[in-house]
Amino acid sequence: MSVPQYRKAAALALVAGLGLSLTACSTKSDDTTSDAGGKVTITVDCQPVGSQKELLKNWNDDVVEFQRQNPNIVIKSVSVGEQCNNPPDFTARLAGGTVTDVFYGYMTDLQQVLDSGQAMDITQYATKDTVPTWDSVDPALKEVFTDGGKLYAVPVKNYSMGLVYNKVLFQQAGLDVNNPPKTWGEVRDAAKKISALGNGIAGYAEYSAGNTGGWHFTSLLYSQGGQVLTPDGKKADFNNAMGKQVLQSLKDMRYGDNSMGARQLLQWGDLLTNAGAGKVGMFVGAPDATQAIVSQFQGKFQDWAMGPLPGQDGPAKATLGGGEGYFFKKGLSPEQVKAGLKWIAYQKLTPGKGQFDYVRAKPQNYPVGLPQPLLFANGSEAQKQELELRKANANVDTANFAIFEANPVPIKGEPRNAQAIYAVLDAVMSGVLTNPNANIDALLKTAEDKVNKLLAES
Repeated sequence: MSVPQYRKAAALALVAGLGLSLTACSTKSDDTTSDAGGKVTITVDCQPVGSQKELLKNWNDDVVEFQRQNPNIVIKSVSVGEQCNNPPDFTARLAGGTVTDVFYGYMTDLQQVLDSGQAMDITQYATKDTVPTWDSVDPALKEVFTDGGKLYAVPVKNYSMGLVYNKVLFQQAGLDVNNPPKTWGEVRDAAKKISALGNGIAGYAEYSAGNTGGWHFTSLLYSQGGQVLTPDGKKADFNNAMGKQVLQSLKDMRYGDNSMGARQLLQWGDLLTNAGAGKVGMFVGAPDATQAIVSQFQGKFQDWAMGPLPGQDGPAKATLGGGEGYFFKKGLSPEQVKAGLKWIAYQKLTPGKGQFDYVRAKPQNYPVGLPQPLLFANGSEAQKQELELRKANANVDTANFAIFEANPVPIKGEPRNAQAIYAVLDAVMSGVLTNPNANIDALLKTAEDKVNKLLAES
């Protein structure tokens, strides 16, 4: 899960009221078929919400231009508020049958989408004819949305996690902005110095609700060299020394050092709201976390930098990677599937257009130059074009991500049934961050039993 524009990838409490109700997003057959004039209509979700004025205008402008170029296609945009940032909302919409024709989901959502019976096999339609850059899209990202040799979604974002930090607070605390913490021990030391600045500043902030706590527990466990599930995916594998180390470190910072702030049970929007207000020294996130801090939470590009995910006693053994894509609702006509693919290609997979329209983004106070999303295979034609455009229009100091890019950490994917597992692990994270007397062994054992039951039932 990243930050959605982008999640990843994340509940946007500030804008939840702008989303449509579950029932309001259901689609009717007479709205999604070819009309008498031969036009094909499709509904697409995750239109930016009203508070994201420039992003919303960009989206709407893209719809107009796309429809001008494709006069036989009508795009009906749907803003669903929290659904695109909050896994439980997505699950509710999926269970209620209210997803749009072309609907957004995380890479971790494939199994539950398949289980719902609402996903359409789009293998035969995803070609260079519908997506001109298809051959350039990283095969590993396509594989994430493939099951049994069948493709069910098109990847549109990806990410990997690192340590995001506030340079202003680093300087005020006497820390070197060009030498971020490399180990969790160094993170703890830096967090104490930053929190000592007072004024409600958390030296280090962490998630513990809305599935985001389990998401981050997974990333921290990966940094230790651990894994959430056994290699065969049939049993939990976090109730061990590495899982205990993750939780003990957080408990020590929260209650031993008082360096994580008093308010806990944070979800995606909560933490980034605090970060945008200059109240967070460090947190684990993807490069586009800085994008969200600026575009949605009134922060400043120049305040933020990023280093690789810390490890226990040295470099991290691995870091969490993931992303999202667009699924197609079962029952669509071939014409609708092709129309949806053409729209995704225009909006998400064409250098110079949509999310890659860096010329447009540059003067809009929207970051250009982040090492993300890296959708195209290295050396491919689309990758070369995207990189050239990104460098030519960069409006953020790429040096702020130089340490992150120069010290890559091996990327490990999210576990099977990730969202359901993250929901279980939220209780582990919230336990150590809200209860000074939390029993780490008991928390892990309870979570282990629940995950094993979940896996057995699935």
